[in-house]
Order: sequence, then C-alpha cells, then structure tokens
Amino acid sequence: MPAGLLAFSIALVASVFLTVPVRALAIRFGMVDLPGPRKVHLQPIPLLGGVAIYAAVVIAAIFSTSAARDQILGILAGATLVAAVGVLDDRGLLHHQVKLFVAMPVAAGILLASGIHAQLFTTLFGGRSGYLLDAALTILWVVGITASFSILDHMDGLCAGIAAVASAFFTALALLHGQTLVTSLAAASLGAAAGFLKWNFKPAKIFMGDGGAMFFGFLMATLALKLRLENIDRLSAWLAPVLILGAAIFDTALVTISRARRGLLPFTTPGKDHVAHRFANLGLGHRGAVLTMYLIGVLCGGAGLLASFLSGRGALIVAAVCLAGLVVAISILERAPYERQQQKPHTAMRSAA
Repeated sequence: MPAGLLAFSIALVASVFLTVPVRALAIRFGMVDLPGPRKVHLQPIPLLGGVAIYAAVVIAAIFSTSAARDQILGILAGATLVAAVGVLDDRGLLHHQVKLFVAMPVAAGILLASGIHAQLFTTLFGGRSGYLLDAALTILWVVGITASFSILDHMDGLCAGIAAVASAFFTALALLHGQTLVTSLAAASLGAAAGFLKWNFKPAKIFMGDGGAMFFGFLMATLALKLRLENIDRLSAWLAPVLILGAAIFDTALVTISRARRGLLPFTTPGKDHVAHRFANLGLGHRGAVLTMYLIGVLCGGAGLLASFLSGRGALIVAAVCLAGLVVAISILERAPYERQQQKPHTAMRSAA
C-alpha cells in the first residue's frame, strides 16, 4: 500500500475511534467549553478533541513512513509542544501570550534545528545572511499560520474542514513531486481532520480546543515549508503553498484589519467578527457559512495547484488575482453585520477565535 494511502487510512480510523474515549475523558475531568456571549454553542461541549487528532497523526506518521526519521521527530516534537501548550490553555492554566510569544516561536526553532526552514533568501542571496533571513521568515511564518488556525476554530467543523482541504492539496502536490515524507504527513493530517469531522461538524459533539487548532496550524505551516516542488519556476514553487493556505490567511487578514481599525488587539480580543460569522449573518446560517469557507479553501488550493504548473509570471498573475479578490472581499465583509466587542483583552486565544 502506498505510504500516503496508508497514512490517511490509519489516521482516519484512529481519529474516528479515539475521539469517543477522549470525549468521555474530557467530560469526566470538566474539560468543556461553556456557552457565553462570544460563543455560538448553547450547551457545554467537551474540549479535548485535539488529543485524538494528535494521536491519530502521530500513529499514522510512525507506521506509514521510515524516511527522514530525524526530521519526522523534529516535526512531531514541535507539534507536541504546541498541542500540549494548547491543551493547558484550554484548561485555563496558561496566559494566552505564552502560546503566541513562547510556544510557537520555540516550536519554529525546533523546525530550524531539524533542518526545516524557508528557502527564499538563501536562494536569492546565499550565505549566512540569507540563512538568517530565512530563519526569521520561518519563525514568522510558523507563528502566523499556527495563530491563524488557533483563531479559526470558532464554528463547528470549520478549522478541521479547512485543515482537511489544505492537507488534500498538500498531499496532491507532494505526491506529484515524489516527496514521500510530505505526502505521508499531509495524508495523515487529512485523515485525522476528516475523521474528527464526524464528531465536530454541526451539531458538534466535541471541540478540538486550542490544542488541536494549534496542532493543525503548526502542521500546515510545516508542510508548506517542507514542500519542495522540483523542476518548476522558483516563484511558482514559493507561491503555491501560500495560496493553498489562503482561506486561513483570508480570515486572519479580515480579523486583523477589522479589529485594528477599532483599536482592538487582533489575537487577544474575543468576538464574532470572523469571515464565517459575517457569512452567517448575511443569511447563510452556520452550516452555510462553514461550507462557504470550505469552498474558499478549495478555490485557494486550486489556485495553488494551478500556480505549480505555471511559469513564474503566470503564478504571479494567479496570486495577484487572489490578492485582489481578498482585498475586495475584506472591503465588502467589513460592512457586513457582526457583534461588536468591548476593548478589553481576553485570557484565552481560543475564545478570541
């Protein structure tokens, strides 16, 4: 059985079945997300779904590939760190700034120590200065994408679905370019997300919590860094993974711009002002908003896949069209109805989602 298919199958089955005992464990220990004015659910929902997702990916990664063991261990070490910190935050044991300013940068540092980093400035300038610039870019990228998925977990099935869509496109590109490790890890992420959606799609029986959302964000950032598209234009290779993650970037961009314009801190202020919230308020409802976000994810992933087959100029045109669409969408959604929040920080980034 091909490594990618094996990884997907193991993660899918593990995620579906492990979520049941994890849900019971969360209820037993009171790990639940309570309803509130900034939440969309009306009943307490167990929070530890990220534990099942984490276990599913780790099991699949261990049994589906033997390539680049050192890098696999480095990736899993960084992923374990952010997942553990996320679970502690879900429990209310950490200040939210620990995640953003300590856990995420340290996890990015683990990737750097494992030899995984951006290769933009190294390619352009070479030498030590190029590597240092790429190291800084790697940390910024990992923190940004991990935080984006952390705040994306605000509607039933949304974060898991967007992760599944992005993972599917990463799997396809890695498979086309013969990257066994990326194929296996992306397929494992796809299987874990798809399996979890059985329990997480509206009406959700369990949430992944910040542990799961940060875990997925870290994996998506890592897959983008690790993906190497050979024999194509460098600009196309750089743009493709960024476009694949366009849905999460879109949501973060809207929240950041909207909250900054109102004098709020984007990652620490809770509110129902995300893209999906505004779609729901425009008449799409909860499921319609989530499915529309899935569609945006598919369109962005398709743009990334298309860019990988084009020249640098063609890929740049695709990226420019996507950027123009993002700007127009943000300007329109900025005027869409949403619940305005007070200018005060919150102690949990997941609630800010």
